[in-house]
Amino acid sequence: MIHVLVTGGAGFIGRHLSRRLLREGCQVTILDSFSPQIHGAQRNLPDDLADRVRLITGDVRDRAALNQALNGQDVVVHLAAETGTGQSMYEIERYENVNVGGTALLLECLINHPRQVRKLVLASSRAVYGEGKYQCSTCGIVYPPMRRMEDVLVGQFEPRCPRCGAACVALATDESAPYQPASLYGLTKQVQEQLVLMFAPRLNISTFVLRYQNVYGPGQSLQNPYTGILAIFSSQARQGEPINVFEDGEESRDFVYVEDAIEATWRCIEPAAAGVDIFNVGSGQRVTVRTAAQEILQYFRSTGALNVSGAFRAGDIRHNLADLSRIRRQLGFEPRWKFSDGIREFLQWAESQAVTANRYEPSLAEMRSMGLLYDGH
Repeated sequence: MIHVLVTGGAGFIGRHLSRRLLREGCQVTILDSFSPQIHGAQRNLPDDLADRVRLITGDVRDRAALNQALNGQDVVVHLAAETGTGQSMYEIERYENVNVGGTALLLECLINHPRQVRKLVLASSRAVYGEGKYQCSTCGIVYPPMRRMEDVLVGQFEPRCPRCGAACVALATDESAPYQPASLYGLTKQVQEQLVLMFAPRLNISTFVLRYQNVYGPGQSLQNPYTGILAIFSSQARQGEPINVFEDGEESRDFVYVEDAIEATWRCIEPAAAGVDIFNVGSGQRVTVRTAAQEILQYFRSTGALNVSGAFRAGDIRHNLADLSRIRRQLGFEPRWKFSDGIREFLQWAESQAVTANRYEPSLAEMRSMGLLYDGH
């Protein structure tokens, strides 16, 4: 039997992963602080997990709680993190403290107190790429930096070639792309990666870094306004509120259904997987934000309007598409869920949930007050 610790295991991905681990016959321990931003007032696991896993309620930055959770584990899946791209641009200390500090403490506990842990899986993000990989008709493959404010303010949203300044075309980004995060969140994920990859040889354990794309599905927080545009849009559509899409609506994302993300994660956990590597985890399908919003409005037959606002949020990237060649080749992973099928499953689940208060507009007002949202107000 494999003993697995899942930090942040009470969250969206963590709950799905824990159910999969139980089906695979693993013994599961969850360490989670039940952050109010994500969990609200809830301080317990769902009924189907409560009696089947060992729960330690504590912060990943708490040395005593972390050492308690690590005892007797074979595998650690490190999910615990703050995840709001926009929010990270002004709550800098908190994001650095949780994401970087929590990972540093985890590694320190593993190094200074030898245990039987033989594998570490880190939940990273495609945010480490920033804009990622593009094709310039003159210069070939390029990796544009953050978009220039003078461009986006006049509606020039596509990244420019960093060499000649011409418009370029987005490509699927592979794991060899350079680190170029556009947000503090992305920067903390970069540092997390570098930490675990630096110390993997010293720990002499297999280490896998998973760069999740935009994970969505049933169980996603519908009340956290800082992550998950599909959850935000679904709540707005159900209440007949307008959906405001940033930029020109043609920005795109690789939305990966949660069951596919869990399958990729399990393939790193299972005993056959060994070594040290980095993998993209995505659908390999690009979907524009406008298309996603239209699907949601249509599903709920919402009276709300679709407003393409032209607004721009600091830290946002333009396009996102994962190159899955490496994970296909090395782990045999193939995404099973098309967006049209996954979004239907998610929206059916969302429809069954209580409608929550709109916390999205206040979050935008907060960003606007910080000078991080450019929308003409």
